[in-house]
Amino acid sequence: MKILFISLGCDKNLVDSEVMLGLLEKKGYMITDDEQQADIIVVNTCCFIHDAKEESIQTILEMAECRKSGKCRALIVTGCLAQRYKEEITAEIEEVDAVLGTSSYSEIVDAVEEVLNGRKYLKFGDLDELPLPEVKRVVTTGGHYAHLKIAEGCDKHCTYCIIPKIRGNFRSVPMENLLKDARDLAEQGVKELILVAQETTLYGIDLYGKKSLHILLKELCKIQGIRWIRILYCYPEEIYDELIETMRDEKKICHYLDLPIQHASDRILKRMGRKTSRQQLIEIVDKLRKEIPDISLRTTLITGFPGETREDHEELMEFVDEMEFDRLGVFTYSQEEGTPAANMPDQIPEEVKEERRAELMELQQEIVFEKNEMMCGKTMLAMVEGYLSDENVYVARTYADAPSIDGYLFLETGETLMSGDFVKVKVTGALEYDLIGEIENEPSK
Repeated sequence: MKILFISLGCDKNLVDSEVMLGLLEKKGYMITDDEQQADIIVVNTCCFIHDAKEESIQTILEMAECRKSGKCRALIVTGCLAQRYKEEITAEIEEVDAVLGTSSYSEIVDAVEEVLNGRKYLKFGDLDELPLPEVKRVVTTGGHYAHLKIAEGCDKHCTYCIIPKIRGNFRSVPMENLLKDARDLAEQGVKELILVAQETTLYGIDLYGKKSLHILLKELCKIQGIRWIRILYCYPEEIYDELIETMRDEKKICHYLDLPIQHASDRILKRMGRKTSRQQLIEIVDKLRKEIPDISLRTTLITGFPGETREDHEELMEFVDEMEFDRLGVFTYSQEEGTPAANMPDQIPEEVKEERRAELMELQQEIVFEKNEMMCGKTMLAMVEGYLSDENVYVARTYADAPSIDGYLFLETGETLMSGDFVKVKVTGALEYDLIGEIENEPSK
């Protein structure tokens, strides 16, 4: 039996997909990337914002055509859209044979077997449950890096966000489970671990009575084969001294931190339900840069939130100009049903949201180009990502760049390199978001 797996949305969802693939592979199912050859198709969906929802729905409908006309005997829908719109999916898309909620993805084997026996399968567990299947994941990121999901759900209840309603409250994964998963990944050749959760900074507070991310990091640093450890999704108000000290002192931890701040106007931050003020954000960024001078800081912003005035937007522009974040992404506000912000007055027209987003990104492009130009002449360690045969260059990343979301470093060399190799690189040129470099020594494995 061949299974096609389509994973949409965030890297946290991708981890769930890799676990499901591991469970299926363990049972003898084969994995295919050809929808025409698939006996079973699984779509792991996202619905965080409107565009993600549209992509998920469109993908399900496309796969439903394969279910009707092709070899496919079963279409299974999992993930956030499945959790949020289970009634609509089962009522309106008759080709869907099984639907699994966000806390039931570990039931994927049962779902497949039930459907192949001609029965529909619906499973939606308690959102406060935490699936902990013991299985080796099938790494889908190329093998040299992988995500480690350290917690599920969120307690923050920002007014624009639906995640607590479809992923449940914050639950940390026990440390022993994470360390076993990390060792398994290292044995498979993974060299970079990327820690993810809806909120990583609170790790352990529910299990151990205190913030324990720094303890987990120290244990992960002991694992042989892991060269880099990267942390994403740290809410700024929860960053604490032991975490900063551990990042500074442990050599395997990348001097990189993702801080989703969303805005800088105190008025908008309050409407968003965020826990920080502009001044607090400035103080947190200043502290991180003082303690770890070469830290690369990434953030995300939302533009066009209900009630955002031109003055609020200008304040955000000034803040971005002042802070000079190394990496920055901007989303236009998405009006999500079931959230408090969806019913707020003064919704912003889409064209205004897009204009403000474009202004922010243009400003950030200037900031990043200037920072990249300042990197010229410096020597850095980089991890090889792959090879672009059309351009005869290797693609690599430095500690300052997370895969898929940040920039790259392009290398021209006569040497043969493999994905996952580490090379010492001298930066020789700067592009809008990327760097150009040349190798200074032999690659290390």
